[in-house]
Order: sequence, then C-alpha cells, then structure tokens
Amino acid sequence: MAKKEMKKILVTGSVGQIGSELTMELRKRYGAENVIATGRKTEPSEELRNSGPFHFIDVSRIETVEEMITKYDIDTVFHMAAILSATGEKNPQLCWNVNMNGTINILELGLKYEMARIIIPSSIAVWGPGVPLENTPQETVLQPTTMYGVTKVCGELLCDYYVARFGLDIRGLRYPGIISYKTLPGGGTTDYAVEIFYEAIDKGRYKCFLGPDTKLPMMYMPDCIEGTIQLAEADFSKLKHHSNFNHAAMSFTPAELAAEIKKHIPEFEITYEPDYRQKIADSWPNSIDDSAAREEWGWRPKWDLAAMTEDMLKHLRERHAAGKLYG
Repeated sequence: MAKKEMKKILVTGSVGQIGSELTMELRKRYGAENVIATGRKTEPSEELRNSGPFHFIDVSRIETVEEMITKYDIDTVFHMAAILSATGEKNPQLCWNVNMNGTINILELGLKYEMARIIIPSSIAVWGPGVPLENTPQETVLQPTTMYGVTKVCGELLCDYYVARFGLDIRGLRYPGIISYKTLPGGGTTDYAVEIFYEAIDKGRYKCFLGPDTKLPMMYMPDCIEGTIQLAEADFSKLKHHSNFNHAAMSFTPAELAAEIKKHIPEFEITYEPDYRQKIADSWPNSIDDSAAREEWGWRPKWDLAAMTEDMLKHLRERHAAGKLYG
C-alpha cells in the first residue's frame, strides 16, 4: 500500500502545553493554512490564533469534530485534547468523558473518512503498582492508579483494536513529564519541573509538591515535538508497535533539578511539601526503556538535564526582563 501523505492536519487540544507548540511546528513544516488548530475553552495565544485557522470544538461531541473534518477535508489528526492526571483526580467523570469519548469519536471519524493517520499520545500514567521502576519495559503490567492512567490504558487498547480490526493507521507515544518555557503546564503530576524554573527566576525559591527523591522520566519540549512528528512521519509498515511506544529522554529528582538550577542561580532555595500528587508520582517508574522507539522509527533524544536547564533559564530570563514571564 502506498504511503498516504499528511496534507490537511487537525490538532485537537492545540491550546495545551504540548498542543500549542506542536501546532506551530506543524504549521512551519506543512504550511499554516494546512494545520487546523482547535480547543474547547481556553483562548489561544495571539501567536497561535494569528498564524492559521483556529476553532473551538468539544471532542466529546462528535458533531463538532466532524464539522472540522468535512470543512477542511482533514486527512490527519493529532489528538492532543485530554484531561491530565492531577485535574482528572479532582473530576474523574470529566476525565473519562473527555479522554475516552473524545478518543473513540476521533477513531470513528478516522474510519468514516478514511484518514491517512491518527496520532493519539499516551502517558507514563499507564503504569502503577507491580511495574519495574527502573528501565520500565515496553511490555509490562498496566495497573494505573489514576483515572487519567485508566483512560490512557483504555485508549492504547482501543487504538490497537482499531489497527488490528480495521487497518486504521494509528500511532502513539507514552509521554513522560514535558518541560517547556513557552507554555505553562495544565494539571499534571510532573508540573513541578516547569513551575520550578518560573519560581526560580521570579522569586528565587520554590515549594515543591513532590518529595526531593521522587525520580521521574522527563523530556524537554523540543524533543517531545520532534519525536511526535518523527513517529507521525515514520513508515507504518515498519512499526511493530502502534499506540504505546515508550518515549524517553532523561530522568531526575526534584533535588537533582534544584541542584542544576543552583549552578546558574546560587541563591535559589527549594522546600518540600508533598501533597496528593506524591501518591500519583510514587506509582510511576523512575526511568523507562524506549528501545522499541529507537529500533522501529529511529528515536534519539537530543537534550539532557544540564542542557535543558541552561536553555530554560536563558529563555525565561529574557521573558522576565521583558515583563512577560507568565505570558
């Protein structure tokens, strides 16, 4: 079967932490007019709204998604809309509705309109008690302890079913914690690793909601965006896995991140007051094995802790000097 090209791309959740930067990169590579950005409630940034088409939709209502697909003759969907882990624990029903009904709506429309491909991210939240904490393998027990994790496990299984049953081209990555200087996080358990940079620049101190030795898989946003697009552009016939690629770059603890920041801001201070998110973090692995992604589509991260910290602080200092640290 000849490879279908991505010509008209729909991005759901385009106002979110990853979706906003993914949309801009896709517009750069595929043409601004060919990448349709959508969101549910949050107003897009001026850059996002002015750079190409934007519409408000609700992914849990299939007719609002279908309207975009027919209006723009969409052949590819990056389905980034989701309720994240910490927010999902506050409203599990909303998390299930958005994450599960949104996903199955995308898959059904993918079938109906014979789409070229669908990219639906998963998360390290699929794991829980019983999983090997170091170098968590591609295939292992999936027993999440959060509604977000439950929806991501169900999403992986559902996507793989649509691949096997209907031959639909679906790809997905298990994202670690994502760190960015452009967009604030939106309710995840790994949010501390973004907040700490802002607070270090703004106040010189940070109160962390996880304990100092809580080691988690993390990734700098440029690697996240590159990996996502790289998987989307990979030859489907060479993929043995589909919706659940382990996706890794680095792992560190809050104490290790704070020590790296202190190399640049010696007076920086951190304190620890673990809250309900500590229990969530404790159910996740310390590091993950992404050899399947490396072997099947050539994944290689470019950023480590030291390089990421230097780059984050550089950009956030520039924004702070311009009076635009928080947007």
